Amino acid sequence: MWWAWPFLPALVLLSELSVVRVQTAPCQTCQKLTDSFIKGLERTANKNFGGGNTAWEEEKLAKYARSETRLLEIVESACEKTDFDCNRLLEQIEDQVETWWFHRQQEAPDLFEWLCIEELRLCCPPGRFGPDCKECPSGPGGVCGGLGRCEGEGTRLGDGECVCDPGYSGQLCQSCADGYYREKSSNHSAGACAACYHSCKKCSGPQDYKCLDCKPGWLLHDNKCVDIDECGTELARCPSNTYCHNIEGSYECRGCDQACVGCMGSGPARCKKCARGYRLRGAKCLDIDECNERAIACPGLNEACINEEGSFHCDCADGFIRRDSICVENKPPTGPEKGLFDDMTDDEVLVLQQMFFGVVICALATLAAKGDMVFTAIFIGGVAAMAGYWLTEKGDYMLDGFLKGR
Repeated sequence: MWWAWPFLPALVLLSELSVVRVQTAPCQTCQKLTDSFIKGLERTANKNFGGGNTAWEEEKLAKYARSETRLLEIVESACEKTDFDCNRLLEQIEDQVETWWFHRQQEAPDLFEWLCIEELRLCCPPGRFGPDCKECPSGPGGVCGGLGRCEGEGTRLGDGECVCDPGYSGQLCQSCADGYYREKSSNHSAGACAACYHSCKKCSGPQDYKCLDCKPGWLLHDNKCVDIDECGTELARCPSNTYCHNIEGSYECRGCDQACVGCMGSGPARCKKCARGYRLRGAKCLDIDECNERAIACPGLNEACINEEGSFHCDCADGFIRRDSICVENKPPTGPEKGLFDDMTDDEVLVLQQMFFGVVICALATLAAKGDMVFTAIFIGGVAAMAGYWLTEKGDYMLDGFLKGR
């Protein structure tokens, strides 16, 4: 084992880190795990090895009740697959679970108490709290007088203070909280705490005329709590462009109408000043129609003025679109311009060509008639070319069409 010496500090550190991780696990997770384990014990209580000779197997291979086979069956179903916290805790405490199963089960039958309270120190017994499991405040009726709960009870957390039930207050929850009064009891014992009228802070009964003190926003008058109108006093503090609206026991700051710059209430008739784009008409701030008031609200060519609430905007008139900040006519896209002969059929083009050649031949014949040898040679060549053309299939086709009137 000499090879293990260099690794001993690391092994100790890993062991300590494992303990720290376990100690920071929630008590509720440990409680849930042990409860599930106990249910597994109950589920497998009447099982055996299931072989052909159960008596021999239990005699030779040890009793099923304390066997590793039964332990594995219970552990496999102790946590749901989706419960990450439970599975992580179970993985960290495998050794402790095996120790309890094989060696401590008889002397410590309560798995939760042995594992979660004593061994892992994640939980405290009922009525105790904190790292040292101190005793929770108690009085007549139990912990927190039976009228509240001890902060951190049952865990290694919390400060042990009483969190009282609604209607109760005090260190042991023995007093009535603000807004509650003590009901009379027929047997001279302390009655329960019942709610006062909603505006009363202290009272002697549930009626509105039995107030002894009022909640904030109310004023006591003849044992009744009357609402204070903060909006009529200097108590209200509302930011700019809002107004005060009184509600029972308090007030609200609500936004002014968009036509206003500052207001005394809701709507355009309660403005202190009209906002830009609005003008006072009678008692109201109303929208200005800039399109009708300005001679040239939209000076751009082919632009139209469109009025809006408190403003206006310029858009292109119908049939125009904006291009490079200018409104131009919205024409459908067109293709390339057609050529002179684009709409002519092939036959028409061929006839036109023949007419052109005919004109050229006539001109050459006129010049040849004057005795010019050069033009005479050109004329003879042109005639030969035309004759060759007309002897082709194309020429035959055209001649046939001409004779048939096509």
